[in-house]
Amino acid sequence: MSRSPFLEMIRQEIRLRGYSIRTEKSYLYWIRQFILFHKKQHPQLLGSEQVKDYLSWLANDRRVAVNTQKVALNALVFLYHKILKKELGELGFSLAQKQRQLPTVLRPDQVYAILSQLEGRNHLIISLLYGSGLRVAECLRLRVQDVDFHRLCLTVRDGKGKKDRQTLLSHSAVDNLHLAIEYSLKVQRQDNAQGLGPSLPHAIDRKYPSAFKTQAWMYVFPATNICTNPYSGKPCRHHLHDSVVRKAINYAKNKAGITRQRVTAHTFRHSFATHLLQQGHDIRTVQELLGHNDVKTTQIYTHVLGQHYAGTTSPLDALTQ
Repeated sequence: MSRSPFLEMIRQEIRLRGYSIRTEKSYLYWIRQFILFHKKQHPQLLGSEQVKDYLSWLANDRRVAVNTQKVALNALVFLYHKILKKELGELGFSLAQKQRQLPTVLRPDQVYAILSQLEGRNHLIISLLYGSGLRVAECLRLRVQDVDFHRLCLTVRDGKGKKDRQTLLSHSAVDNLHLAIEYSLKVQRQDNAQGLGPSLPHAIDRKYPSAFKTQAWMYVFPATNICTNPYSGKPCRHHLHDSVVRKAINYAKNKAGITRQRVTAHTFRHSFATHLLQQGHDIRTVQELLGHNDVKTTQIYTHVLGQHYAGTTSPLDALTQ
């Protein structure tokens, strides 16, 4: 399939700036959709009015979510400011205000019920999402060097906002994590025998040609199949895809009879934070473990605590029956 030279030039610019592969795909998608919306006219011939028309169409006709609107806007701002060197000026376009939504949180017995339906790798992944408060991508990107069994902590590298942080490692996950690492290193040795190894970040493979043989760089949860590195074009083994986790959660929650709540991988992170606060842990500690920039983001969990929040109970409970 032939590729647009213009979009390929944008792709190279995105990679030059060190953006993630997810951001690259997202930006290219929205820029392509913008071009198609305007009947394949070159963006150089378009301006702020056309950008406003497109964003209004997304909001009013497509009725996309607020976050989707923001991603599309960011992609077009990148296109005009960084690529075309063209100022858009004041668009006069107001994004829909995102309403505050309380996170879905499971009770401890519900978390236990879901984990009871899983085993092996899937059980360990969900255990880490809940026990360490990880985002699913953070969990799947863990490498052997990110696990510290002596200090019982995990290092999350290049997380949201390109930040590194450390979080808890549960005692109960240690044995299974040891087994997972032993398996991943076995996979690495088999790959190394064929001249292959894990996908490596940035220019590590050029600076250190033998890095793919180093145990530290191996993923804890390697993918089943070999893929092509989108940057180098070389075959490698990436980490497990998050769709595997979604399917496992959906299967387990249904088997556990939890059908009245929407349960996603992020639900376990929400539950991690809420249960720590219920146990009386300081909100600043929870903020640090989650990697939030602002404590206001963490405070959302205080709104789902019910009677546990600051010891508050309903006045109805104080009435003498």
